[in-house]
Amino acid sequence: MKYYSTKNQKLKVSFREAVLKGLPPDNGLYMPEEIPRLPDTFYKELNHYSFREIALTVARLFIGNEIEESALKKIIEQSVYFPAPVITLSSNRYYQELFHGPSLAFKDFGAGFMAQVMQYFLSQKDQETTILVATSGDTGAAVATGFYNVPNVRVFILYPSGKVSQLQELQLTTWGNNITAIEVNGVFDDCQALVKEAFLDEYLNKHINLSAANSINIARLIPQSFYYFEGYKQLEDQTKPTAFVVPSGNFGNLTAGLFAKKMGLPVSQFIAATNKNDTFPQYLKTGKFSPRASETTISNAMDVGNPSNFSRITDLYCSTWNNITADIKAYSITEEETIKTIQDTYTYYNYTADPHGAVGIAALNKFLTQNPKYRGVVLGTAHPAKFLKEMTGIIDKNNIDIPSNLLFFKNKQKQSIKIEPMFKELKKLLLNMHNF
Repeated sequence: MKYYSTKNQKLKVSFREAVLKGLPPDNGLYMPEEIPRLPDTFYKELNHYSFREIALTVARLFIGNEIEESALKKIIEQSVYFPAPVITLSSNRYYQELFHGPSLAFKDFGAGFMAQVMQYFLSQKDQETTILVATSGDTGAAVATGFYNVPNVRVFILYPSGKVSQLQELQLTTWGNNITAIEVNGVFDDCQALVKEAFLDEYLNKHINLSAANSINIARLIPQSFYYFEGYKQLEDQTKPTAFVVPSGNFGNLTAGLFAKKMGLPVSQFIAATNKNDTFPQYLKTGKFSPRASETTISNAMDVGNPSNFSRITDLYCSTWNNITADIKAYSITEEETIKTIQDTYTYYNYTADPHGAVGIAALNKFLTQNPKYRGVVLGTAHPAKFLKEMTGIIDKNNIDIPSNLLFFKNKQKQSIKIEPMFKELKKLLLNMHNF
């Protein structure tokens, strides 16, 4: 399998190069030259496959023989070791909990897999790499967890100052060793722009071997498709049309679901659920993609005004707007609707959803009003305990259990390096940290 740039389909590289480089030199995104379709027998027998067997089957198609079978099995074992259970809220509302990993967010699947894959490739040539990652909250924690003390890897996490939850920030800034937190005086889009500019800087790339760990890295997307298969497998009546509802910020999670659909997973509809950062819903309405500055909300991991993976979505559909709108619906949810949905979900279903999951549930409710024959699976992207401050006053936070792996961070001391959202500051910092 070769991977090409969304800006130049003639620019093709191996899976190894796509993973280790993160971004193509033309600032596009890597895409597989084909989305392999799984045979019908796979879907007929899906209930008989374990989560790991599903993951191995899917990963093998995208990686080919670049990772030997025994090593790939070990990578799956070390990255898919926690469940993704589907919880029934009502007869046609389901919630897939993707937050049972070490950082309590869905990104543990992608970050853990990517860390293992990178370690495999780097160990072959005793090569060192520096990973840059921009985070709006959960990505950084998952990447830090996955790469902590991994040999030959240094990680720099860029996050927007004052725009992540208190516990999220502690998950980003308290690691030390090979993990460095960079606190940017700006918004997530500033952090993402700094990372992208770093990959285009010739001098920086001449002296430092850079790679990316956001969903811009293809090794993050492939494993995120695993849990769509696992979620669908857990639904009982396979004759009902199924919608997956994806709380969306940078749109990597939705793109992974579209990969699964292209592979044959019988998903009838995708629903992109955004907060008031509604760049994508506006695109579906108008056919025009108009990025804008992001706005702060209580669902902070979705505060993205210029989603990177938009280019992958348009690439998948050959930029055909009407085909995109046929497969994907989108709803923008206000803060008031988010808060009310958290309260209603707790009252009517005795379930506590975090702000991001609540955005998804609110979007599903709107969709089902217009499409009552459907059932919907909302992707629960993060544990509510990560947002105790944000949920104060919405529901009784005493009803939210705090997992031990989150309590671990509560009394730790934050350590971050503050910079302005200017590339010259990031460049100087990286060169100094690498003794250049």
